[in-house]
Amino acid sequence: MQRAVLEIMIRLCGAAGVAALPGAALASTDVALLPRNLSPWNMFVNADVVVQAVMIGLAFASLVTWTIWLAKTIEIRRKTATARRRLSMLETDTVLAKAEQETRGGNDAVAQIIQSAAREASLSDGHFDDGLKERIALRLERVEAAMSRQIARGTGVLATIGATAPFVGLFGTVWGIMNSFIGISEAKTTNLAVVAPGIAEALLATALGLVAAIPAVVIYNHLTRTITAHRALLGDASAMVLLLISREGDRGSFRLARAAE
Repeated sequence: MQRAVLEIMIRLCGAAGVAALPGAALASTDVALLPRNLSPWNMFVNADVVVQAVMIGLAFASLVTWTIWLAKTIEIRRKTATARRRLSMLETDTVLAKAEQETRGGNDAVAQIIQSAAREASLSDGHFDDGLKERIALRLERVEAAMSRQIARGTGVLATIGATAPFVGLFGTVWGIMNSFIGISEAKTTNLAVVAPGIAEALLATALGLVAAIPAVVIYNHLTRTITAHRALLGDASAMVLLLISREGDRGSFRLARAAE
């Protein structure tokens, strides 16, 4: 009796082993069909043309972001140093004619402010009155606005990249997932070998969108703060020029200063 029971158990175990073999073979087949290399470069090479275009566009946007950061950082530092040097000169006991002579030929913002004030004083024949101060103030406001627009040039591109890059990456994500469902429909199977490449491409497009957008937003905010500080320096320069003209007028030396020029 015990021997018969033992033989039945052996037969059942054998049948279970045979039944398990097809599943094991299918699992090994799935593993064999899985992509062996899902590196970013291979995902890009094997991606759909639309997804590749999205990735290239996002990579180019990231390159533009870092290029603008480097160029604007160098430009702002150079112009800020020049503006501080000009302000130090204006804070000394000088006159408008001497300041205009020292900044003659300069293309920086503070030099333009001084030359614009001197130009208006020259057109007014050196007559000091309240109208002269108002006219000079109007000229200085226009110069400040023009110099502010000039130094802020290019930062709008960063704002555009920061706002649109996530949505461009999302478009690549949707397209990659759509390709995955198309692959499932054509292969009539849901194994990982069919789904994985499209999902990987979609995730890579999302990652590139974030890589392009996050630095663009951070750099844009940083440049906005530094440009605001530079504009404050230009405002200080305008105020110093007006104070300089006011002191000359109170001393009664404004006409003599223009005549000496």
